[in-house]
Amino acid sequence: MSAVLALEGLNTFYGKSHILHGVSLRVEEGELVALLGRNGAGKTTTLRSIMSLTPPRTGRVTLHGRDITRAPPYRIARAGVGYVPEGRRIFGHMSVHENLQVPPAVSGPWNIGAVYELFPRLHERRHSKGGRLSGGEQEMLAIARALLLNPKLLILDEPSQGLAPVIVQEVMRAIARMKREGLSVLLVEQNARLALQLADKAYVLSDGEVVHQGPAAVLRADTARMEALAGVSHLG
Repeated sequence: MSAVLALEGLNTFYGKSHILHGVSLRVEEGELVALLGRNGAGKTTTLRSIMSLTPPRTGRVTLHGRDITRAPPYRIARAGVGYVPEGRRIFGHMSVHENLQVPPAVSGPWNIGAVYELFPRLHERRHSKGGRLSGGEQEMLAIARALLLNPKLLILDEPSQGLAPVIVQEVMRAIARMKREGLSVLLVEQNARLALQLADKAYVLSDGEVVHQGPAAVLRADTARMEALAGVSHLG
């Protein structure tokens, strides 16, 4: 059976700078995969390569066995990939509810009522302008908007970045629920402890290369190895 997502030997450049060096990874059905590494390791570039925002020069990206390498980003989204980038990219001049009405209706379990149930805080703030939300509420809104596309795969880039610890826990609980309900997730996250608690499998990037891959639980249990690979000292 083909993976939900498979990257095979991606080489991606910014101009003449060679950023990704033969990156390969797989996300299986219903699996949450954590992509870890130091700042500048190539994590966001990997996500941008998947979404064809920075297309790989060589290598292949497949979604359920279908080649989507260098397809226009809107086609990749339409094929079933929900992408929540750093910066959230919500519409600040529109209300929460209006933001949630932007995605086209796609049949599946996720609708506006379901995302309000997942994030009760959004329901409470549904008439508030997006620009007036806290960073955590904006992250919830960005995730909710991606879920309304009923994706086969959800890609999250640093969802906890800059958020208060109590909000981080709320966001991570929501991600854990998505996983329990069978959604495949690729998670880039600086908080390695949280990521490895949620993930089934982990990949670690260093200087644009995969330097480790394996079960998340094994990596989380080996604090010294995690620190050596990803420069993270707060695994606890």
